[in-house]
Parts: sequence; structure tokens; C-alpha cells
Amino acid sequence: MMLLVDAGNTRVKWALVDDDAAPGSWRAHGAGLHAELDRMAPGWIGCTRALISNVAGPLLRERIAAALPAGIAVEWFASTPERAGLRNGYREPARLGCDRFAAAIGARALAPGQDLIVATCGTATTVDAVSADGVFIGGMILPGLALMASSLARNTAQLPQVAAGRAIPPLFGDNTDDAIVAGCLSAQAGAIERAVAGHGARVCIVSGGAAPSIAPALKVDYRAVDNIVLVGLQAAAR
Repeated sequence: MMLLVDAGNTRVKWALVDDDAAPGSWRAHGAGLHAELDRMAPGWIGCTRALISNVAGPLLRERIAAALPAGIAVEWFASTPERAGLRNGYREPARLGCDRFAAAIGARALAPGQDLIVATCGTATTVDAVSADGVFIGGMILPGLALMASSLARNTAQLPQVAAGRAIPPLFGDNTDDAIVAGCLSAQAGAIERAVAGHGARVCIVSGGAAPSIAPALKVDYRAVDNIVLVGLQAAAR
């Protein structure tokens, strides 16, 4: 049994998978904030190997390593020129965020042989393009939904901090809170829609913690997928 870990900037997501499991089919899974790592670790007992994507820095890497079951075989996932049938078209392949590379691998595993866009909506929102013949072309990085709203609150004298999880407002808000949410959602959705149009993609996969807020604002067809990075790690492991 294999442990997959996606350590992002805010949360750690994990899954236990059997070697022959279908993409996204977990035996067990969970998630939590970095501070909750010790609570998650008991769920990892029984796995014999691990594939881990970490974009949160060396301190969290050390904490994850210390929490792993003793004797487990560990690979720290990294962006390479090619893996799992996906060629990395980044100018410097190793500088592509390993979570973005994994998400692209996962998207291709779910929709092989198609031009596609994969949008991962977390602390940052990344919007990446994959070609039908299996090339990671590149993408966009923008502040995530909550980061956009908090930046407005922090850097202006009058605008309030809007709480996450608010109901989706109309396009034109008739109060300041709704206007902020409408603007941030339009920016997020607009980037994804522009990527879909520019790439001519027929498949748009949307994932990440803010996806339930952003996806309903999209004016393009999309497929919501939980934990696309874990799906990519699973495909890479196979």
C-alpha cells in the first residue's frame, strides 16, 4: 500500500492507495492544516512506500519525514523533463512547481489525448495547459481567492476583510462586501476562461479548496476533481 502526500502552502492532503487502484480511488484519505500533521500521521500506518509533493518548504518536509512510519521507502516528487507520459515544456523543467507538474499528470490521466486546462484553486490559483500529445505547455499563477480579498483589506483604508465561504453574489454587488467577492471571483473565473479559449481546450479540470466557490462562476464547461495533485502522484507512481 502506498501513501500519497500533497503538502501545499496551507494544507496537507493525503491518501492511501492500493497499487492497482483506479485514478482517484483511495483506501483512506484526509487533510488538515500544517499544525494538524501529528493528527494525520496515525492514518499512515501500514503503508510501505510514499510519494510526497511538498511546496511548503524544508521545515514542513522535515516534519513530514519525522511523521512517516519507520522503514518506509520515500520519494520526494520533483518536476522532471518527462514523467508518466507527460513532457515538461517549462523553460527550466526543474523550476516548475512539483504540485503543478503532478496536477497536470493527474489531469492527463483522467482525460488522455485531449487538449486540456487544469486549474488548481488554493492559496494561489494556477491555470496550466496540457496538449493532446502530452506536453505541459505552461500556465498562469495568480493570487488565490482568499489572498485577493485579504490583499484588498490589508492595503486599503476603507475596504473590509471578506470572510471565506460567502454566498456567490450577483455580478455587480450593491454593497462593498459583495462587490469585493464579485470582483475576486470574476478575476479568478476570467483567468480560467481566457486559458480555455486561448488553448482551445475542450476539457477544463478544476480542483483545490476554493474550487467550490470559483467553479460556479465559470462560463465554460468544467469537471470538478478533488485532490488532482494526489491523482497525479498516483499516476506518476504507476
